[in-house]
Amino acid sequence: MGSVIHLQAQDGIELTAWLARPQGPVRGAVVVAQEIFGVNAHIRAVTERFAARGFLALAPDLFARLRPGVELGYDTESMAQGKDLKAAAEALPGEGVLQDLRAAAQWLQQDSGQRVGMVGFCWGGLLTWRAAERVTELSAAVCYYGGGMTTALEAGRQPRCPVLAHFGREDAWIPVPDVLAFSQAQPGVQMHLYEADHGFNCDQRASFDQASAIQAKDRTLAFFDQHLQGASTD
Repeated sequence: MGSVIHLQAQDGIELTAWLARPQGPVRGAVVVAQEIFGVNAHIRAVTERFAARGFLALAPDLFARLRPGVELGYDTESMAQGKDLKAAAEALPGEGVLQDLRAAAQWLQQDSGQRVGMVGFCWGGLLTWRAAERVTELSAAVCYYGGGMTTALEAGRQPRCPVLAHFGREDAWIPVPDVLAFSQAQPGVQMHLYEADHGFNCDQRASFDQASAIQAKDRTLAFFDQHLQGASTD
């Protein structure tokens, strides 16, 4: 069972994070970047599942700078609240929540002595893509249907670590032509398309697709096994 810990970003902002520790040997560490719904039951469950697979996993509260402790569901009203919070977070000055992801990665690196990866979903997928370029502590990054990461501006980033990206063919928010254009612009990114909609990994959403979720999970675990084995070099 996970627990809440406290982090401090470089600019002094304090935030909470949900920590899940594996019962056996640690095979790596993973930052879990939330959707627009906060560190809710689904994100905590994802964090626990990584711990069950041997990864020290940490999900920071990425809305802490705006409204700490946000925990939304997946109904229409929650979607509207989440979109407003995301817009406010994206408008933060400087590095914004990227500082909080860096604080999580640094905490994991110091606590475990292992290489650190990051996995993000929806908005968290976009943040993970940005972090692959800006957070030097990362050794691997996995983006699930990262909303906005296929724009021309985002596609021009230069990731510093290996990146795996999962998208759904039926995702109206991220059209397939945009995904294919992103893949052409980023040939080094390992990309997979699934016969699924946006949010296919979340078993609390109507768009959940079990077959796609399992396949993406297996690919994600293999990717982390490949790139997070061994102690941190920092």
